[in-house]
Formats: sequence, structure tokens, C-alpha cells
Amino acid sequence: MWQNKNVWIILIGEFIAGLGLWTGIIGNLEFMQAFIPSDFVKALIMFVGLLAGVLVGPLAGRIIDSNSKKVVLIYSGIGRMLSVCFMFLAIQYSSITFMVLFMISIQISAAFYFPALQSAIPLIVKDNDLLTMNGIHMNVSTVSRIAGTAIAGAMLVVMSLSSLYLASFIAYGFLLITTFLLKIDESEGLASKKIKKSSSFKEVIPVLKETPIALTVLILTMIPYLFLGGFNLMVINISELQDDSTIKSFIYAVEGIFFMIGAFAVKRISKDKNLITLMFSFVTLIAFAHLSLFFADVKWMSLMSFAIFGLAVGCFFPIAVTIFQTKIPKEYHGRFFSFRNMLDRVAFQVVLLGTGLFLDTIGLKLMALVFGLLSLTIIIIYFIKLNKTSTYFQKKAEGSL
Repeated sequence: MWQNKNVWIILIGEFIAGLGLWTGIIGNLEFMQAFIPSDFVKALIMFVGLLAGVLVGPLAGRIIDSNSKKVVLIYSGIGRMLSVCFMFLAIQYSSITFMVLFMISIQISAAFYFPALQSAIPLIVKDNDLLTMNGIHMNVSTVSRIAGTAIAGAMLVVMSLSSLYLASFIAYGFLLITTFLLKIDESEGLASKKIKKSSSFKEVIPVLKETPIALTVLILTMIPYLFLGGFNLMVINISELQDDSTIKSFIYAVEGIFFMIGAFAVKRISKDKNLITLMFSFVTLIAFAHLSLFFADVKWMSLMSFAIFGLAVGCFFPIAVTIFQTKIPKEYHGRFFSFRNMLDRVAFQVVLLGTGLFLDTIGLKLMALVFGLLSLTIIIIYFIKLNKTSTYFQKKAEGSL
């Protein structure tokens, strides 16, 4: 795998682009803190961007399956660069409108980019290297997140907010250049031209019915999103609760480090293990991490909560993505990952709005209890249901699923 030039191009490009992405996210938080006092209004602005990504999801799936993955990656990269220009205008004119346009355009670009990338990885590496590749890819993304948030924090001290978005623009430009260097054999993954006439995701539903393990993972994936959907709003609120602006960078760093530990160790942990049982264990850890945010006013407790979350998610997502890539036929990858992307975004929207509303009404502590108990309830109900109706808990290895 390490002799494959495409692997290095993807990983290096992901690292540089991740620096730009998280530098821009810190800039977004700083901009919203300066101009938008309400957590719910912040959530609404994020909601608009996510909604735009959902609306283009069906189109993205058809385009990815019926066209070159590389071409889709290139055009979405160009879209990312153009979207940053809206933030330059937002800063110049102190305009919330231009920020909303930025959120919409960046999310539309992401709706094409991430499903195309997830569809391209199985065409680049062998099936038995997918878990390793997905774990390393997520680790590279996390390292760039840690570095990006740290750099952004340092830049805000000595430089203007515009400098953060200039850094993002340059990073996205580098990603675009590296994408041109990819060489992908798409003869196996490219579906027939009939896909261009396909209406939506109706072809994906029968595939999911025939692949119950993928449907199981989709349901379990909703648990981490109860935490992830309001992640940035919770970070802002914890910063205000503790009256410490530096805690934002510490939270991102701690969560990222433990995410890396989980993603690095996941292959060893999952060897000859029951993957469904492991995933139930990881989502249960996530639920307890959410509950522990009841003590978010205590600095070390808030850091511990995000550390537990990072570790659990770092183990969960590489396994989930690998199952999707190996169990779903390659000719459906574009539509399936776009379908999954839409579900993710809908979950994000609901959780994002709920988080903003709860933070404005009942506060972070009670919200953590509500979401944590809701997670545990879903886990217990589905665990009992799956245990009664299937034999997955008796199967030991990934190959048997």
C-alpha cells in the first residue's frame, strides 16, 4: 500500500486541506461570536449550509457513479476555493449574508467531494488494506485538525481574521493541485451510462435490504452524530461557561489526539473480534461522554469528556466506512455514500438546531443529560431488537459479517 503513489497524494493533500478547513472553522466561530449573540441563530446559519448539501445529494450521487471520480474531486475543489471568497466579502462588509452564502457553497462542494473520495479509495487500495487506509486517512485528517486549530489560535493573536481565510484558500489550492496528480483505474467502479437516467436513491434501498450489516451500521452511526451535530456550539458554550477562550483549542486538541489513538489501534482491536459488539461498545462510550458533559464547568472533566468521545469515534468510524466500502457493490458507491451523506446532514441539522435551542433554553448541563440518555435508550432498544432477530452477535470476524 505504501508503494502506491495515489495513497501518498491523498494523504498529503488531506493534511494540507485539513489545515485550511480547520483554520477556516476557527475563523467561522470567531466571526459568529463577534456578530451573532444567540446560539440558536448560529445554529440556523449552520443549518442553511447543511440543508444545501442535502438538496444536492441525489444529483451528487448520480454524477459520482456516472463520471470520473477524479473529475468530480477537481470540480468540487474549485468550488471550495470559490466559496472562501464569500468570507472575504463577509469580513470586509461585516455581512452575515455573505457568511450564509459561504456556508451554502462550501457545503455544496463537500456534498460532491466526500462521497467521491470515499468511492475512490476502494479503487486505489486493495480490500484487505481498506481498514488500515481508512484509519490512517482519519488520523491524517485529525493531525491536520489539531495543527489547524493551533495555528488558527496563534494567528488570531497576531493577525487579522482575513488571514485565516487566506490560509484556507491557499490550502484548498494545494489540494486541487494534488488532485490533478491522481491516477485512478475506474473501469471497475464506474457504472453504466444508464445511471445518468436514474431518478434518485431508490436503487440503494434494495442494496441495503440485501446487506443488513450496512443498515445496522447506518443506525449506529446516528449515535455519534448526537454529539457531533452540536460539537462547535458546545465548544463555544464551554468556553463561555469557563470564561476561557483558550479552552477551545485544548478541546479540539485533546479530542483529536484521542481520535488518533483510536483510529491507530482500531485494526489491532478489531482483529478476530465481533465488529457489531465492538461498535455497540464504542457508541455506549460516546453516550457516557455526552452524559459527562454535565460537569463541563470543570476544565479537566470537559477535556475528559471529549477525550472519551474522540477515542470511541476514532475506533467506530474506520470500521463503519470499511464495512460500507467492502459490503456495498462498487457500482453503487457514489449513490450510497451520497445517500449516507444526506442522512448525516439531516442528522446534523436536527441535532444542530436542537443543540442551539437547548443551549438557549435549558443550558449545556441539562442538554448533555437529555442527549446522553436518548443515546443510551436507542442503544439498549436496538441492541435487544438485533440480539433477538439476528445472529450477528455470534459471528466473530469481519469476514463473516
